[in-house]
Amino acid sequence: MDNIEKFLLNIKPREYQERIFQTCKDKNCLVVLPTGLGKTLIALMLAIDRLQRFPNSKVLFLAPTRPLAEQHFNYFKKHLPELFASFELFTGKVNAGKRRELWDKTDIIFSTPQCIANDLKNNLYNLENVSLLIEDECHRCLKSYDYVYVAEKNREQSKQPRMLGLTASPGSEASIIKDICKNLGIGVIEARTRESEDVGQYLQKLEIETVLVELPEEFKEIRNILQTIYEKKIEELRNRKILFAPATKKNLLELQGRIMRSIGSGNRNFNLLRASSVCAQAIKLQHALEMIETQGIGSLHNYLQDLFEQTRKGQSKAVIQLTKSKEFNQAYIKASELLAKQIEHPKLSKLIEIIEQEFKKGAKRIIVFSQYRNMATRICKEINKIGIKARVFIGQAMKDGQGLSQKEQQQIVKEFSLGLINVLCATSIGEEGLDLPEVNAVIFYEPIPSAIRKIQRAGRTARLKPGKLITLITRKTRDEAYHWAAYHKEKKMYSIIKNMNLKLEKKEKQKTLT
Repeated sequence: MDNIEKFLLNIKPREYQERIFQTCKDKNCLVVLPTGLGKTLIALMLAIDRLQRFPNSKVLFLAPTRPLAEQHFNYFKKHLPELFASFELFTGKVNAGKRRELWDKTDIIFSTPQCIANDLKNNLYNLENVSLLIEDECHRCLKSYDYVYVAEKNREQSKQPRMLGLTASPGSEASIIKDICKNLGIGVIEARTRESEDVGQYLQKLEIETVLVELPEEFKEIRNILQTIYEKKIEELRNRKILFAPATKKNLLELQGRIMRSIGSGNRNFNLLRASSVCAQAIKLQHALEMIETQGIGSLHNYLQDLFEQTRKGQSKAVIQLTKSKEFNQAYIKASELLAKQIEHPKLSKLIEIIEQEFKKGAKRIIVFSQYRNMATRICKEINKIGIKARVFIGQAMKDGQGLSQKEQQQIVKEFSLGLINVLCATSIGEEGLDLPEVNAVIFYEPIPSAIRKIQRAGRTARLKPGKLITLITRKTRDEAYHWAAYHKEKKMYSIIKNMNLKLEKKEKQKTLT
């Protein structure tokens, strides 16, 4: 380790980072570490090792977004001496000719996978001198994502290939983790949790709290109306011998995809065409049910209004049929009445109460995660009313006139770090990658069924200081189902990783014997 540490500026690796690094030196490695446990330092140490062993080679560090690639670029510049290696950040703003020129004379290149994939396809350069390919957030290394293409080209072209995949969570399906490992040519998996023996000493206490609220009777009335229409649609799909699996959101979306592909290939029999409409209505009803159970009257009312607007414009036969339903209109009228009376979901007032309490106890920064932009906006507005500075933190895509450019996102992160903003009301943009500062508490406005996203969100607190993870759950709704789904998926994920590692070790031993 001495020949690595002598090059590190203002940073010292932890015991588990050193152990993982030693593994990565010898094999293509998938590193699974919760957010904030220092995956980038492991990548930095491995980059030093590879450039020392192969002095005329290059390191290619890929991240899914430009701000994240820039973050890694700045981290390397901060902790490596300038004379050790030259660095460049590749983006679409650098023209192709310039990238070609920079590629030849740069030791460590940071980029998005799309940029590198396009350059390889255009034969601007090849990867023969790349001695280390790092793919951050490598749970994306699936199907047609450019991570897969670049990894494949690296295996084909590199004279001294070494692969490093970094993620907080590769998912909870064995087939998906297997595909990630296959696409990256992984020989070993190094995984740690907050409870791992060599990790615990470096982390602060994480207090986990679930706050239960009751769904108001007025909300239940609307839910029951929507549920009745929904169950009729599901029953019709089963009677038409179209739906056989449980009627989950995922299964309905997959069913819709199969129906549309079948119709697209020329199968236009009446049963299939009718099923297409019924399935579309069921999906929309399920979304409406999610709004009333987990979000609030405002979110539900906005969604129902949007469906009526689609009807007015004649955009969808399925929506037209749904909005003509007497029961559907009854649900809309009841939602409008509650909105006029300003009756909101109890989660919202409970959230404001919690935030007030946390700041009275000395909290400086909190992140509130919400699935939907309009809810994040509503939450932000309510927090600002109590005199606590909050900002909405959302992605770039413009939806309903909302969206933040990467520059705006970075400015908000800077203001949050400086204490000019005290609460971020974030959607999924706050989960992955971005270098957000340590926060006193992470609050889930609603649970999410994804283990990947839950782990990423939770990793925003209890790193350098004690922290809290607070989840708001509406009793006897999909909130409870989603909460336990994520819990069991996370447990399952680490079990799968352990078993897969045993298989990889067995495979390596067989190779050695032959």
